[in-house]
Amino acid sequence: MTMPTKSKTKATVWVVEKGQVRPRLDHLTTEEPLEIRLVPLQKTVAVTMRTPGADFELAAGFLYSEGVVSRREDIRRISYCVDGEQRHNIVNVELRDGLIPDLQPLERHFYTSSACGVCGKASLEALRLRGCPVIPSGPTVTPEIIYSLPDKLRAAQGIFTATGGLHAAATFNAQGQLLNLREDVGRHNALDKLIGTALLSDELPLNNCIILVSGRSSFEILQKSTTAGVPIVCSVSAPSSLAVSVAKEFGITLIGFLRGERFNIYTGLQRINAA
Repeated sequence: MTMPTKSKTKATVWVVEKGQVRPRLDHLTTEEPLEIRLVPLQKTVAVTMRTPGADFELAAGFLYSEGVVSRREDIRRISYCVDGEQRHNIVNVELRDGLIPDLQPLERHFYTSSACGVCGKASLEALRLRGCPVIPSGPTVTPEIIYSLPDKLRAAQGIFTATGGLHAAATFNAQGQLLNLREDVGRHNALDKLIGTALLSDELPLNNCIILVSGRSSFEILQKSTTAGVPIVCSVSAPSSLAVSVAKEFGITLIGFLRGERFNIYTGLQRINAA
């Protein structure tokens, strides 16, 4: 049986400082492919570059975000592939009896990079066709609660502290309390891990939660947040134009450039209780 890959990889680097060169042992964020297979269909639906860890949650979150499953009971079992030996880069997802998902929408990203996932106006239309509901009106939060989120995120990022090369996605309640956090080399993978954790724990939809992602808010971040029922999505950088379109259409409060005591609200001003 092969050993699972760790989320950090040791490497020797040469530090150049003030004209001097010295070797140093460093840690890098591990990036490896994960193949997601559906059984008994024996079909590979995606290969994504990810940081090992929470692989089952990543698979569950990906399938939920793409509409392959809609509830915890749709998944009978998740396991690593055993083909002569256990292979930790292949995850088998066994669906419940009688579930025959429409896999055509998945053809657009058989292979997904860790950088940005897949976006496009066709995917926005797919969200409409899935019948995703508009997010309910609550909750409302103060600017001070929003200000506090990045520091809480960073303090909880254990792998980032060691490597400096990792994204994170976290859920908070309306009082700003950190509920859950997942890390990955890709923002969308970190969010899939977060959503998959909620799915497998029967905690969806996340109608009373705030999500904060490191980096920017892409279309795919908003697509996944929409399917999970998230009312407030924050990022420390800018959103894309398509992300704003999704947020506006599905009633999400979208916040960007959250740094220090400042942020921009792109949609959903009504949820921010400012004086």
